[in-house]
Amino acid sequence: MCVPKDSAPKLAQTDQWIKSFDFDGFTADMKKLGDELEKNQGDADVRHLQKMVMWSNMCGLVGMLTMGLGVSIIPVVALSTFTFTRWTMIAHHTCHGGYDKCHPNKSRWNRFKFAVGGTWKRMCDWFDWMMPEAWNVEHNNRHHYCLSEIEDPDLVENNLVDLRDLPVPTIFKWMVLPILVTTWKWFYYAPNTYKELKLAKWRKQGKKIPDGVVPSDAVTVRSLIFGGTPFYTFTEFFSVVIGPYLLIHFFLFPMPLLAIGEYMGTGHDMYISAVKNLFLAELLTNFHGFVAIVTNHAGDDMYRFREGCRPYSGSFYVRQVLASVDFWTGSDINDFMHGYLNYQIEHHMWPSLSMLSYKRSQPLVKALCKKHGIPYVQENVFWRTKKTIDIMTGSASMRWFPEEYEKKFLARDAVVELEKKNKKTTLLSDKAMEAVQE
Repeated sequence: MCVPKDSAPKLAQTDQWIKSFDFDGFTADMKKLGDELEKNQGDADVRHLQKMVMWSNMCGLVGMLTMGLGVSIIPVVALSTFTFTRWTMIAHHTCHGGYDKCHPNKSRWNRFKFAVGGTWKRMCDWFDWMMPEAWNVEHNNRHHYCLSEIEDPDLVENNLVDLRDLPVPTIFKWMVLPILVTTWKWFYYAPNTYKELKLAKWRKQGKKIPDGVVPSDAVTVRSLIFGGTPFYTFTEFFSVVIGPYLLIHFFLFPMPLLAIGEYMGTGHDMYISAVKNLFLAELLTNFHGFVAIVTNHAGDDMYRFREGCRPYSGSFYVRQVLASVDFWTGSDINDFMHGYLNYQIEHHMWPSLSMLSYKRSQPLVKALCKKHGIPYVQENVFWRTKKTIDIMTGSASMRWFPEEYEKKFLARDAVVELEKKNKKTTLLSDKAMEAVQE
């Protein structure tokens, strides 16, 4: 679909590409590529997952064996990398359903089985600050299908509005960043994902949201302590969400080192060293996660949208490209350290594919975007971090997608959907007539 020139609204210089954009052609190409990628998944994807799991576990093993030998960079980096990759690679793609169809072990490597169903399952599969069931709702549903809309719970520009609007020099805003980037998982992400889980249950039950409560507002530990939230109490949040991880991971997990230390005559030193290493690793994995995760959809070259769209419609594919950024891609080591989040555009277009599928698809998607003239942003992760911080501090703002074209694309989606329904109805009618004639 190309808009006739005489009816096209005026566009900013950065939006001129929209004038000649073939909406229908782009949609068809992306749908076709997605179908081919899914059809070609198999044993190679499973072997790749197993290799990444082995690498992650090796980091965990190195950290576990060295964390009691004194505070040093080796256990801190190893433990941090294990926590980071266990979430961003293994849990992330499994909980999206990336291995539902190709992995032979359906009892574990399945979106409805992995890490959900209680604390023990959580410990065995993916143990972190966030409750897996809550993260599945917040990330897999709300974030992916409301990308860069006001209903997107991970919209940095909206979540950091208080900091952005703070009437102080930017230098003072930068001073709070070290605290934010090293604590964000437990301070913001754990309570907000749990809020989204509760909110989803409320909506399913038809429960009315109290007056004055804005569902898109983030819930943090600070807001829980000082203002509370109607969705849950701090006691519930601690006992269900962060309490088990805090106590088990940081204090019970290194407990065997007390006995080992007594046997070796070092007393509590090994245990204390392990606890210190675990907490330092926590700060590092938060920083690592911030750089690789929070920066995926923020920057003055990323677009925002006013209305929702139908999943896997033309508008959906357009938005995943315009509101996501890829980092540098290449070797398994590079991708491992990015947590395979360096393929964010491809992942957002087809969330339920494997890590290896994203590696395969990246050059193909980039070529198709070039063919259709739609901006495809791929930059170094540290440059994207700078752009994200500019959004957080109010030094820059995201782009709004031209409203006239947003409406035109949504209208085109509605026409295509109606055509599909009519075609399906006609097909069913033809089959019914054939059955009668037989």
